[in-house]
Amino acid sequence: MHKKLPDSRGFFGEYGGQFIPQGLQPVLDELAEAFDKFKDDPKFNSEFNHYIRHYSGRPTPLYFCSNLTREFNGGKIYLKREDLNHLGAHKVNNTLGQILLAARMGKKKVIAETGAGQHGVATAATAAFMGMECKIFMGEEDIRRQKPNVFRMEMLGAEVIPAKSGQRTLKEAVDEAIAAWMQDADKSYYLLGSAVGPHPYPVMVRHFQSIIGKESREQILELEGKLPDYALACVGGGSNAIGLFSAFIDDPEVRLIGVEPAGRGLAVSGDHAATLCKGKPGIMHGFNSYMLQDENGEAAPVYSISAGLDYPSVGPEHSHLKDIGRSEYVAITDQEALDAFFSLSRTEGIIPALESAHALAQALKIAPETDKDQILLINLSGRGDKDVAEVEHLVRSGQLHM
Repeated sequence: MHKKLPDSRGFFGEYGGQFIPQGLQPVLDELAEAFDKFKDDPKFNSEFNHYIRHYSGRPTPLYFCSNLTREFNGGKIYLKREDLNHLGAHKVNNTLGQILLAARMGKKKVIAETGAGQHGVATAATAAFMGMECKIFMGEEDIRRQKPNVFRMEMLGAEVIPAKSGQRTLKEAVDEAIAAWMQDADKSYYLLGSAVGPHPYPVMVRHFQSIIGKESREQILELEGKLPDYALACVGGGSNAIGLFSAFIDDPEVRLIGVEPAGRGLAVSGDHAATLCKGKPGIMHGFNSYMLQDENGEAAPVYSISAGLDYPSVGPEHSHLKDIGRSEYVAITDQEALDAFFSLSRTEGIIPALESAHALAQALKIAPETDKDQILLINLSGRGDKDVAEVEHLVRSGQLHM
């Protein structure tokens, strides 16, 4: 049976934990103590609920895709519209919670990493209204791919620092953000964007993102009178997926499907970032989880069309869900994701983030095989404004086709 919370050491089964330099232990102990103190505190939750409603605009709606459902001639396709959050993605759910926690801990500086830039934008925005100094580390390649988000972060007062080592993507941004945090851990708060990292980050991020699943469950019961048959979400680090899955883990009739990036294909290492499909357990960034590894056991090169999915590890709770068979994980190629990107745009007038398009692509594979009274619930974790320039470049250059 899956335990909703990790054990006292931060393990979901054999995954998670704290594999960290000794100097960071008191910092993480302080964070865990603060989270345990405030997560059930009425005043903290009242403030969080106020901002999540009046600042971010929750609850986000559940939308029935009537045109897409008719086109694929199968089950009913519903989208959880996290793209309608303030700033355009699910990330603000987590940054609001953590920034309020940081303020209660007396921190004045925030350090974060970002891949697609959505977490960076959400961190910059919430740091701005809390009056905190903000530094965002972002891979140099991701800065190229996500220029609009980079400028948004700078508009909001954040300093965007390029990570120039390795592949210059999300892993390197995390590496350099952690290094900067270690140098100033007493005064700075590290606002991690996904359900990864050493304990208590995975459970803390899941806690703040669980609002996705709670709302979805209530909304689908109100609209359809029953739970969905499928709940699907893209998985990079895994925060939007665990946020959705958390409400249905104890309902075995709901099939949970996490969708990873197959990139250019799974045959060649470095052409994908399908960690749960092709990886094996390993330790990176302070926690044990499935990981894509090279011959030396180090993080392998990864690739995805989506800047938010090219990470060589994954949240430890997802690894546990895979091992116990509660959730299944599949992979979608760049072209399949792009096809879904255009399908939703042209049938429903909704442009999804490329990350979210991976989950949508898997749903569209399943849909024709489902009965018309079945329900497919997809977490549309973000909007696609940030990806339009990159999609145009890939299509016009002939690397992918419309």
